[in-house]
Amino acid sequence: MRDLYEIIGVDKGATDSEIKKAYRKIAMKYHPDKNPEDTEAERKFKEAAEAYSVLSDDNKRRQYDQFGHSGVGLGDAPGGAGFHGNMSMEDIFSSFGDIFGGDFDPFGGIFGNRSRRKRVKKARDLKVTLKLDYVDIVKGTDKTIKIKRHETCDTCSGSGAQSGTMPTSCRHCGGTGQLRQMSQSFFGQSVVVKECPVCNGSGDMIENPCKTCGGNGIQRKTVEIKVKVPAGVAEGNYMTLNRQGNKGPKGYESGDLIMFFEEKDHPVFTRNGEDLITEVQIQFYQAALGLTIEMPTLEGKAKLKIPAGIQAGQVLRMRGKGFPKVRGSSRGDQLVRVHVQTPQSLSRKQKKLLEELLSLNGQSEPVFKRVELD
Repeated sequence: MRDLYEIIGVDKGATDSEIKKAYRKIAMKYHPDKNPEDTEAERKFKEAAEAYSVLSDDNKRRQYDQFGHSGVGLGDAPGGAGFHGNMSMEDIFSSFGDIFGGDFDPFGGIFGNRSRRKRVKKARDLKVTLKLDYVDIVKGTDKTIKIKRHETCDTCSGSGAQSGTMPTSCRHCGGTGQLRQMSQSFFGQSVVVKECPVCNGSGDMIENPCKTCGGNGIQRKTVEIKVKVPAGVAEGNYMTLNRQGNKGPKGYESGDLIMFFEEKDHPVFTRNGEDLITEVQIQFYQAALGLTIEMPTLEGKAKLKIPAGIQAGQVLRMRGKGFPKVRGSSRGDQLVRVHVQTPQSLSRKQKKLLEELLSLNGQSEPVFKRVELD
């Protein structure tokens, strides 16, 4: 899948104004009014719009920079829109009209073919928390979660009207959902367009509301969502799944699903950035002689050589056994702190052997060191 910055034609460090300028140039080049019946131009027009919808939003852009396409619910990530034309022309003109001025089609003043369009309202976003095991984080994983959200009403199929009846056109606005008010000023005649307060901009009136949803056209349901979790995520990271939040009434765009990650405690490891920290206890004679042990890692066991003469508190590094960097090929390390265990009770034989060892080495004086406080 193409990089979003490449689609817009800017560098990753581009400013908001540079991104907006580059998008406007591409959108004008491939605008459907300028390229009638050209499916390839339409595809590029929609592709640029979807890329701009991410890069023009600070939160989504930050998520994309960190996690790639899956971080903003695009591409192969389940639940993502991807570049498959799911963003309609109405969505594009309604969402990005501010680039070219007001509620008008941004290209209307240039090509003159399109009428004034209403802004699309958006249903409420949902926020959920997903707890992950360390093993899931180190490899990345696909999860299926259950959430409760507003869905289209089964009884009325979203119309809001009782079975056997249909909504009627709003008599206040004539079914347009808008009210136009003419005014005269020093600069000439102007038109102010407002949402109809009677039908809330839908253009429809429900005289016989559906008993299941009360005329809203939506009901609360439990649904399953598939999520592709990138490798290397950390607690506090989040992903935005576009249009996987609440469904709204007629004329509303679906909200987003914002997923925050939490890490489950591990019985052996503690996470420190991309590194793993753990501790191993060995006997003092093992510390003196050295040994090789089977050390647990997140991907099974691996051999770790403990050198002879190792001191208590010394840290050994197992390279590449930590967490992967998100959107990178490097991995952190596994850090093993060695704890030397001194026996609290000795058998006669053990005591005799140690006394012989002490006589061979000679009695040494204690060594005192100054402690540096942080």
